[in-house]
Amino acid sequence: MRVSVITFPGSNCDRDAQHVFSSRGHSARLVWHKDRDLENPDLVILPGGFSYGDYLRCGALARYSPIVKEVVSFAEKGGMVLGICNGFQILTETGLLPGALMMNKHLQFICRHQYVRVENSDSPFTNGLETGTILDIPIAHKEGNYFIDSEGLKRLKDKGQILFRYCDHTGALADNPNGAIDDIAGIVNEKRNVLGMMPHPERAATDSVISQDGKEIISAIERFFAANA
Repeated sequence: MRVSVITFPGSNCDRDAQHVFSSRGHSARLVWHKDRDLENPDLVILPGGFSYGDYLRCGALARYSPIVKEVVSFAEKGGMVLGICNGFQILTETGLLPGALMMNKHLQFICRHQYVRVENSDSPFTNGLETGTILDIPIAHKEGNYFIDSEGLKRLKDKGQILFRYCDHTGALADNPNGAIDDIAGIVNEKRNVLGMMPHPERAATDSVISQDGKEIISAIERFFAANA
């Protein structure tokens, strides 16, 4: 796969994402936010961090970076985009995903391991994963409280757009770290080519860390591309 990881001022997980995909044999490169060329990727990653210092509102300034216009065009043509943490926030700011990310319910930054449950295997990002699979993937955010109005939530449910929910080690929806509505940890758009998620799979995908469950998501993406090559 050809993977383009976008770097904004304040990104701090861009090199993690690049390293993980490069270590698995893919062509992964960093693309600066002022560039206007995505370099013909199969997958674009909007990484975690604090784009533009999260001034004004998380992802609000990054939404106007020159490269984001290209990301939006790429996604609208069916290209795959993965937004992680701050990247999820940027995706909601661009309108590529519905809803918004608000301050955590306790108004504190959270950095810890977190269990999430796979809710739908019908997507390129969960391809081959069984519904109900429990993954241990770290979180690190202060504005991860996902919100959408009742009509929007119904639409997400009806169309199977909720891919991940926060849960405990048994899979029970009993450990919501930030107050997100309906325990939502990650959603896709209706076309299923754009995923936004607060947990960091790139931080759980190398042999040197405690949990390697993030590899499950990366493997799902690889399976999708292998099947559609």
